[in-house]
Amino acid sequence: MAVFIALSRIFARHGCTDSSAAFLPPGVVLTVMEPVRELLRSREIGDGAHRVLLTLHREDFSALYPGMIRFALAVSSNEKIRAVFRTNTFEYSPLVPLKAETVAVQAADDWEEQLRTNPALFFQEHWPESRRKQRTPSLDMVVIQGSPRGDGNCSILAGWAVEAAHVLGKTVQVIYPHDLSIHCCIGCYQCYNTGFCVFDDDMDEIIDALRDTSLLVVCSPVYTNTVPGGLKLVIDRCQAYHAERVISGGKQGQKGMLFSVAGRKGEVNFTCITRVITAFLRNLDIEPSGEILIDHIDAVKDIRTIEGMERIVKEKIISLVKIHS
Repeated sequence: MAVFIALSRIFARHGCTDSSAAFLPPGVVLTVMEPVRELLRSREIGDGAHRVLLTLHREDFSALYPGMIRFALAVSSNEKIRAVFRTNTFEYSPLVPLKAETVAVQAADDWEEQLRTNPALFFQEHWPESRRKQRTPSLDMVVIQGSPRGDGNCSILAGWAVEAAHVLGKTVQVIYPHDLSIHCCIGCYQCYNTGFCVFDDDMDEIIDALRDTSLLVVCSPVYTNTVPGGLKLVIDRCQAYHAERVISGGKQGQKGMLFSVAGRKGEVNFTCITRVITAFLRNLDIEPSGEILIDHIDAVKDIRTIEGMERIVKEKIISLVKIHS
């Protein structure tokens, strides 16, 4: 149930916001992607204890993205991966004069030659894939305070949410995207090779917090009919977390909540922002579980003056947090 507040008038409307922009439709659960694999090459190289197996697989991810093919080159010994290289067709833009399969086959040729001529040097230059996964204690709730104004109405909403969770003794982390160093997503699709982004920045900590939380609360003002730039950076960069979940799975049963404020009067001002956040949540297999949308803020100024608003926010948070108790 979403709650829309127009000054002192409160009414409820049932169901989710329009999900036409969502990546996953309601009821569809994101599970680990098991691509159709085809062995293109298999070579045993070396003798005795130094024998290794070089393999090149073609993996069809078309069920995820139409036409996405990934090529996985690996060197193993005693069933242990010692070197790996992956590339996929979505990495190569129209103006790039390379193709994923050509690159993969050439890499396989080069690796095979190096392994036959100088295996010691090969293993100095190549190593098993390391996953850039961090692990912190699981959080009961994560709040993304998407407004760049740390003393505005979204900050008040975030504070109310934190207070409600603390009353129940729950652990909470508040994330301020505009205070962090987050590179924009460049749409390279390399995260579908490894499960993590090519950029090593503060986004790693955000994904780490999202990975095991039970409830995600997004607080955002309406900026030109959508979310502020810092929050959009987080949304786009979470595509790497989507890739991680596709490749290796993730926590199920997570829920998401949107708190939003708009300067102008009317529910129509939230049309785009609700679609963006719903798409964001569903892309991460987080169930959209409600909205509190407050309009006419240019006139209201301070949401603390809206009678009952604090109670409504806290009751919604408590009801969602208790589900996971």
